[in-house]
Amino acid sequence: MKWYWIIFAVLIGLGFAAQTIGIIEFEAPLPPEAWLVMGLVSLSGGWMAFDGGRALIDGDYVTPSGGKMAGQLGPWSSLIKAVGIAPRSTLMKSIFLIYGLIYLGLALALGLGSPWAWLPLLVVAILGLWYVPLGTFLNVLVIVLLMLPALRPAL
Repeated sequence: MKWYWIIFAVLIGLGFAAQTIGIIEFEAPLPPEAWLVMGLVSLSGGWMAFDGGRALIDGDYVTPSGGKMAGQLGPWSSLIKAVGIAPRSTLMKSIFLIYGLIYLGLALALGLGSPWAWLPLLVVAILGLWYVPLGTFLNVLVIVLLMLPALRPAL
């Protein structure tokens, strides 16, 4: 089992446990969809913040160390090149870090019951669709969950 799935499961489990035993009290209990959104954003936004921050400090993103993809970036880098941004530039590394931190902050705001967080979270999830393949998959799931009646504010 990959380490990030373990972290994901632990975070979700801790959140449910804290809410159940009363360590964290919300005006209304969070629906399971909100917990899923927070977990998915933790994976996607957390990874981007980590990878962007690491790249700014160490000079490069996390890349495969072996095989035919050794040292290469994912398919997202082709999309970024097409719009004229060098994938390994300081600008792109900063975008990774800032995007990830904003995404995590918005998920936290959603979890704390902030009604204003829904629309910015939806926009940031849509803006993250370029991060092919994993970010695209996770962000599509976040978008679908945000559109469910349990999370969608009265429009």
